[in-house]
Amino acid sequence: MSGPSANPRKTETVRDLGAVDIGALRANVMAIPEAVWVAENASKPNKFEVLDGTRHIVFRFVDGPLDWRGSHDRPAWAPWRNFLEPVLADAVRDYGYARGVFPRVMLARMAPGGFIHPHIDANPAAKWPHKIHVPITTNPGVVSFFGGAERHFPVDQAVEVNNLAPHWVRNDGDSDRIHLIFEYYDPDQPEPAWLAPLLQASVAR
Repeated sequence: MSGPSANPRKTETVRDLGAVDIGALRANVMAIPEAVWVAENASKPNKFEVLDGTRHIVFRFVDGPLDWRGSHDRPAWAPWRNFLEPVLADAVRDYGYARGVFPRVMLARMAPGGFIHPHIDANPAAKWPHKIHVPITTNPGVVSFFGGAERHFPVDQAVEVNNLAPHWVRNDGDSDRIHLIFEYYDPDQPEPAWLAPLLQASVAR
């Protein structure tokens, strides 16, 4: 039996979403004290071995790994929302969703020499939303593998990536790579037929 199918609206490679204004957000990100990065990373909900030493500040996250429709604000969301919301809205303007939702929003910081191991986003809650990156800071040595090819994503250019095929990232440069990473979906799109049986089966266990 095959697993849950992907949202047909998701890119199968990489989708360029164009330039976004990250000026105010970037200034505040670059001013985050090291102690805040340490504390936020220690409390993050996305502790996966493939992420290696990549650190995160998580603003919003899904309630569980099966269903993208339930999500919540984390403590960092309130003080950051005025800087994040304009960037999020700018990045997704071309989708045209009337009531788009952002179930996961985070910053990901990869130090020089860092590596995110090859993987796919396997949990069912990752099958439906678009996965979008906005580079905040990078360097020429940062290489990502998405959509079957190595790529370098420039600062302030939003891009949707295929998170359901094998992907990886490495930082061979001498400075941090920090991305704003988030998910986005249309709550008015019909839900996939596999979702209800999956949730019912999880309750029955």
